[in-house]
Amino acid sequence: MKFIDEVTITVSSGHGGPGAVSFRRESMMPRGGPDGGDGGKGGDVIFKSSKHLNSLIDIRHNKKYPAQNGQPGAGANCFGANGQDMVLTVPEGTLVRNMDGEVLIDLTGIEEHVLLKGGRGGKGNAFFKTSTNQAPEHAQPGEDGERMEIKLELKLIADVGIIGFPNAGKSTLISRISAAKPKIADYPFTTLTPNLGVVKAADFKSFVVADIPGLVKGAHQGVGLGIQFLKHIERTRFFIHLVDASGLSGRDPIQDYEDINYELTKYDENNAEKEGFFSLADRPQIVVLNKIDTLSIDQLEKLKSTFKKKTGVEPLMISAVTGKNIKELIIELTRKVFQEEEL
Repeated sequence: MKFIDEVTITVSSGHGGPGAVSFRRESMMPRGGPDGGDGGKGGDVIFKSSKHLNSLIDIRHNKKYPAQNGQPGAGANCFGANGQDMVLTVPEGTLVRNMDGEVLIDLTGIEEHVLLKGGRGGKGNAFFKTSTNQAPEHAQPGEDGERMEIKLELKLIADVGIIGFPNAGKSTLISRISAAKPKIADYPFTTLTPNLGVVKAADFKSFVVADIPGLVKGAHQGVGLGIQFLKHIERTRFFIHLVDASGLSGRDPIQDYEDINYELTKYDENNAEKEGFFSLADRPQIVVLNKIDTLSIDQLEKLKSTFKKKTGVEPLMISAVTGKNIKELIIELTRKVFQEEEL
């Protein structure tokens, strides 16, 4: 399925139906009086979140989403039917913004939210009958609905985000620790969309991991794909910072680590003023050196020692391909996820 995470649409609630002007006229009923019914209420525009969706592709097919208008009232005190609501089901984690960028709805943990209310139906002439006005000849028109152009922005919800350069092994890792089956190949930008995987831990616990693609040096300026997908790690609790330890890419692991952290810092600077933004650079990280199966024991010890000396961080050494130390990584992830839940 194609991944769509931003859509601009126009939504409108329904107009209220007009009330009716009617008088009861039947044989043997010379004083039937007014019997015009009220018009129906216009339909609302409602957003519902779903855990079973992970893209806005279904919303993209149309640009306009109108709710149904209320039906007019009729004689014999018949009320008009209410207009049908326009219900838009979107992935959990979707933000609804106006065109100025203001967040109107944050569908995180919210199952249903009314964005626009339909217009009230007009009163029929029966409503206006009084002791001094026995035969009112007027009724109310229905109230107008509302119309708004909005932007839907999806931010995936995950407990853990995997960050790192292309070919660091993010897709291989997520396929190793979960049931996700991302595309894996030995060239940059294999992954063009975020991948989500559910990791099953001990005691029937589970948590969600997101593989964020395309993060390279200069991503905060639009280089690569990173600027497009960095927003998807805004909702994660902490990161697996995956670094290619093999050196086969021609890059230095320590420099890669520092470059990715620099991109997080610059992304923070560019987005600090946004409502509800929480720093990425300050978020906890589990630093993982991958592809250790390509190095000798002496090379591993030297790299681990140098990495800790220059960065102050002691990394976890794994091989996503062979499964080396994957169990230890899952244990650490589980501890960190559920320890934070208890805090």
